[in-house]
Amino acid sequence: MKKSIAIAVISSCLSFAGGVAIAQRVHDWHDIERTRDHVHEAIHEIENIQQANSFNMGGHAEAAKAHLKQAEGELNAAIQFVRGQ
Repeated sequence: MKKSIAIAVISSCLSFAGGVAIAQRVHDWHDIERTRDHVHEAIHEIENIQQANSFNMGGHAEAAKAHLKQAEGELNAAIQFVRGQ
């Protein structure tokens, strides 16, 4: 069970990183907003996984959430920047 949870957390992070790596040029702030929404969903998925496992994941889920929250903040800043142009 713990192995499948770790795989799910890693998959969420890698899918986000892969999406960013192969993303095409951003056409408007809506593209960034959709990406931010996916990051937000990943955070909630990790929270659900944590609850299902009594929050016992060796701190790895919290670390993943912290990175995703940082990414979410950067995406919010990017949206605000693009909107301001």
